[in-house]
Amino acid sequence: MYSPQLLDHFQNPRNAGEVLNPDATVQIENPACGDILKLSIRVADRRIAEIRFRAKGCVPAIACASLLTELLLGSTIEVARNLRREDLLLKIGGLPEASLHASHLALDAWAALLKQLKTSPR
Repeated sequence: MYSPQLLDHFQNPRNAGEVLNPDATVQIENPACGDILKLSIRVADRRIAEIRFRAKGCVPAIACASLLTELLLGSTIEVARNLRREDLLLKIGGLPEASLHASHLALDAWAALLKQLKTSPR
């Protein structure tokens, strides 16, 4: 049912927790299923120096959040801004139709974080 990549990110989540003194923090909830994803980020020299997540939800939601942080860490904001849902789905090994909401939650949280970074004074 789930890919080995997805199960690995669920069983061994990367970058779990919260960034101390973040430049931006967002929390997004999927009202249909109740999944919650919180992202926090610290940027240095236009690069993502630290990004962490806290998630409450299904296996794919936690795995997608973990992979998202792994893909973004160390990237410039300009490069990271171009991350697409298809990239996330490919790297996670695909998702069952009923679990696609997990990729939407991850990318919606990332978009909200980018918006907050743009408007927050630093």
